[in-house]
Amino acid sequence: MKPLLLEEITSGDLRSALVIGNFDEGLKLLQKNNYSLISLKENAMLRIQEGPYADISLYGNWVKEGVVYVPKKGKFLTNNDPINDHVEDALDAHLQGNDFYLTNEQVEKYINVDAVELNNKSIPTNRFNENEITNYAFGEQAEAYGNFLKENGIDEMHIWLADLQEKPFARKLWFWTLIGWSALIGTNRFWEFGDRCVRGVRKNLQESIR
Repeated sequence: MKPLLLEEITSGDLRSALVIGNFDEGLKLLQKNNYSLISLKENAMLRIQEGPYADISLYGNWVKEGVVYVPKKGKFLTNNDPINDHVEDALDAHLQGNDFYLTNEQVEKYINVDAVELNNKSIPTNRFNENEITNYAFGEQAEAYGNFLKENGIDEMHIWLADLQEKPFARKLWFWTLIGWSALIGTNRFWEFGDRCVRGVRKNLQESIR
């Protein structure tokens, strides 16, 4: 079935569109329509703007960020996900049942400049502005998004991660819905998980000219 782009949010500073389909196909369709893959910060901002019962809150999606796993070093959330730059290579690896493995040079490129180390500890929503991980993930939206989750009955955000391997590898990050609990999920290969939702955003030119 051919993926279909659905525009969800058309008011405010950002427009949002959703594609239900494989990540690689969804990303291509978003880019064709001048949308960029949504970031955690943008996702959080739009959830706060639209409320807990909007589609952007009720349906999770892949985000711009990814998780890089480095043996003997750790697990890192990065804004510069290597999968975004090597989608076809990652897809080929995943379809063969493998991870998308990284060279040492790629590890240096993607985590040494812009990344934060992750752990499996849940983060209380009333402490988002005090936590290094949530401050990195949500930027200036951290405290407001934590309060938003707290107001909607969610007391903590879980972080799910895969095990380290002998070689470094990357997996795309899934941003969980607001139904029941909240989570950042870095355990799954991008073609095999979730509702296969890919979200994008672009500047809302109609709002900027008012």
